[in-house]
Amino acid sequence: MNESVLIYNALCLSAPDIEALIEGQIIVAMPRKLLNTGQKFALYPLDYSTNQLSIEQYYHPNFLPIAQNALTQLNSQGILLQPKQISLLKNEEQLKLSLLSHKTALIKAWARCEHCQILDKTKPLDILSQLTIWKPEVFEAILQKQPHIFLAYLRVYHLPQLCEVAANANIQEKLGKFVGLPNIDVSEAKPVLNDRTFAQRKHQLEKLEPPLHPELEELQSAIASLTISQPAAKQLDDDIKVFLGWSSDKLIKQPDANLTWINDIAKLGDRSIEKDEGKSNYQAGTDFEIIARRSLNFLGFKVEEDYKGGAGGLDLFCSQPYPLVCECKAGKSIPDRAVEELDRIGKRHLKENYLQAMRLIIGPGQPTKNLKESAQISQISIINVMTLQKLVELKAKYPGAINLVELQQYLEPGQIDYKIGEYIDKAERDIKLRSQILTAVKELSEQDNETAKATHQSFIVTEIRVHYNATHNPRLNDEAVHDLLIELSSPLTGYLGRIKGSDWNSDRFYFLRDLPIN
Repeated sequence: MNESVLIYNALCLSAPDIEALIEGQIIVAMPRKLLNTGQKFALYPLDYSTNQLSIEQYYHPNFLPIAQNALTQLNSQGILLQPKQISLLKNEEQLKLSLLSHKTALIKAWARCEHCQILDKTKPLDILSQLTIWKPEVFEAILQKQPHIFLAYLRVYHLPQLCEVAANANIQEKLGKFVGLPNIDVSEAKPVLNDRTFAQRKHQLEKLEPPLHPELEELQSAIASLTISQPAAKQLDDDIKVFLGWSSDKLIKQPDANLTWINDIAKLGDRSIEKDEGKSNYQAGTDFEIIARRSLNFLGFKVEEDYKGGAGGLDLFCSQPYPLVCECKAGKSIPDRAVEELDRIGKRHLKENYLQAMRLIIGPGQPTKNLKESAQISQISIINVMTLQKLVELKAKYPGAINLVELQQYLEPGQIDYKIGEYIDKAERDIKLRSQILTAVKELSEQDNETAKATHQSFIVTEIRVHYNATHNPRLNDEAVHDLLIELSSPLTGYLGRIKGSDWNSDRFYFLRDLPIN
């Protein structure tokens, strides 16, 4: 349970610095004085500096787009004066003061000081620069004015809702200092980083250990600037931030707007709905063929374009990874003649290749007894259109979940919705097992938060197997666990990292990111 805390003042920092704290890119700030451990305050955004350094001299190049965007947002905050109010002002200076008095500040977060370190020019400030967003010139400029740099380690929390406060005309002079605020109730319900991630980052900064992955940090910064104008880059940006320790959020895959068509598969299979919309039976059947074609292609089949149904035509033919002939029957039920039609049309178009192909009828409703018997004799599978939709939904949720070669074993003659259901259940169990193995590695790395190092802790197969078997059945042996770990540490999956040993027993694995399952 997170108890509320009353905040009555704020530390004034540059808007880009606060944005980096909220994003988890840094965990430190540079106040003008030594802060007390445990001190709590809001974070008040100001312009980046009052000194002579340009913004290009102040921030690393890869952080500049984010810094400039934060300053643009800061400068856009304010209350517009009405024309009547402006006409009452006597001169330009009065107008300027009035505009300043109408400016507002938007406070997004609060922080608790965990430690305040004093640094001087004897410290490796070049490494401090590498671990933060500031260029070395910033530290040099501070040390020219004072003998020390105060580095405050801040545990940052999101406010439950944004807080808007009026800006003082001389507020910029408070950079690095405190200002009073109306009382704000806050809680620790929404930390930017979890305990372990913060401990790792704090250890690295206190010891001034160089960054572990500087190239990846540069890549993340480049991608982060792209997310401002290209939201499609956000998923990769989130993945990299979790790996770097800049975020401890579980990655939740958002619905893809390009996949909303999946929800219409079963609807288009029911011709009665199409008739309600004023479409002809022929058009309804064509619409269903189109979405069935799209579905099979999405599942990974190679759908040949030469076969597109129509009068006397073959609805669908897939050539890879194995030949599959498909007949689509929209409507409330599948007619008894569907098997005979598929045999006749398939043999006409594919000749002797028809008998070597898997054969499938897709339609809504329950097939009749005669249709089931005919399907058994002609070695044709029948599935409900909703079963097709469930397969596609699984593929959309977990892109690697559908193995078409394995699926072929479930394409038995007759009505096989229950068989496809078995395949979907098996695929979901396999995914759950992999998620549990990942959780075991993650739990091992979180067992000792107090002594957490900045490096990712790695574990041999036996350690992971013992931890997994302690809470799961059936129990796995080392070889089975190793196979799963190799799969999860593949560059194509990237859920774990692997340090290759002299043999498979000495391979070491460390946690990178979650595999969320519902």
